[in-house]
Amino acid sequence: MNPSTQPGAARPQTLEQWLAHCDALHVISMDLSLERTIEVRQRLGITFTVPVISVAGTNGKGSTCAMLESIALQAGYRVGVYQKPELVHFEERCRIGGRPVAADDLLPHMEAVEAARGEITLTRFEFTTLAIARLLAQAELDLVVLEVGLGARFDAVNAFDADCAVITSIALDHMEFLGPDREAIGFEKAHLMRPGRPAIVSDPVPPQSVLDHAQSIGADLWLVGRDFATSGDQQQWAWSGRQQRFNGLAYPALRGANQLLNAAGALAAFEALRERLPITAQAVRNGLALVELPGRFQVIPGQPTLVLDVAHNPHAVATLTHNLDRMGFFPRTHVVFGVMGDKDIAAMLTQLAPLVDNWFFTDLPSARASSAQALAALHGSLALRGPGPVGVFCHADPQQAVDAAIAVADPADRIVVLGSFLTLGGILRNGMPRLAAKHVG
Repeated sequence: MNPSTQPGAARPQTLEQWLAHCDALHVISMDLSLERTIEVRQRLGITFTVPVISVAGTNGKGSTCAMLESIALQAGYRVGVYQKPELVHFEERCRIGGRPVAADDLLPHMEAVEAARGEITLTRFEFTTLAIARLLAQAELDLVVLEVGLGARFDAVNAFDADCAVITSIALDHMEFLGPDREAIGFEKAHLMRPGRPAIVSDPVPPQSVLDHAQSIGADLWLVGRDFATSGDQQQWAWSGRQQRFNGLAYPALRGANQLLNAAGALAAFEALRERLPITAQAVRNGLALVELPGRFQVIPGQPTLVLDVAHNPHAVATLTHNLDRMGFFPRTHVVFGVMGDKDIAAMLTQLAPLVDNWFFTDLPSARASSAQALAALHGSLALRGPGPVGVFCHADPQQAVDAAIAVADPADRIVVLGSFLTLGGILRNGMPRLAAKHVG
């Protein structure tokens, strides 16, 4: 008998209550398997009658999903997106027509999952994935975009067959679950592919395990540099695929050198599905120009300049460091940093250190998170050097850390907030920061 249907049990009435119910439902928070999710999906009868693009990868998943969504919207299609994790509100995980769904719209689908699961326990991620998938399957849409959470082989999103799979960059992260190297991690992500269906790989140097799995199941493999490619100069770029070509494109509104690979993978997915979802060059241009995704090398103009980035593994931090280097001159760089304790924090600190004048480490509201004191101690043990004398400070939450950075920053400086989604969420929950310097050092 379900806990919520036992005599005397209070039935959840709000989204917050349903999420709390999900947290208490399964004995562990992460249970990498598909059988339970597939069984409940079948009981619910969830099927998609429109094309589904599923996106996996270590970094670049969110950006690729956002570009797919933006281009399709500009082409006039009705688009539903499942993306994660949220920065502030859970409803951010599901968008229809470019807007997050209302919390109340999720409630009947949470109730349906609860009724269908019977004796089966589900993790919060599995439960909510099924609820959001049911909402999207019942909406009047032309395209559904699903972002994988962790890996792919046992991720709940993989309970739904993708008409086109996209695999972005593959790097070392979540190794305790996915394996010790890129080959093992690539093998996990390759299971998003389906026999005979297009599989887009936008990593320029994919692990051999990805290529081997595609061949073993007979997927229609699209590789960047072979089946699609980019070219261009500082002003514009072009994309070429197997049969299509788009010229004179402006660079994506999402900043960073890595975004061109993400855009290339998105366009390859559209070419692969061109018979069902044709798009025009104008839709591509407008979609890339208008795409938005908070927290991906997001530069907030002001005094000082504010940079927000959810870089939370060494590969992403290396990309962020490269992008920061290309921003131009700033007298000083102040970094607000909070991250989960199971990451390769030493590598991340080492990559950033040459740019950082002041570190503002922050606690986060998660048992997995490293404490600010532990981050400061690790920084000290690494004996890292900055461009000059380095300051190290510890704070109880991200907002306090940002406030402290603002207090010491000069108008021409920059403040970089990075790490966990919880770090950025701790700031964005109060609205988008707009900085106006109060002093000149």
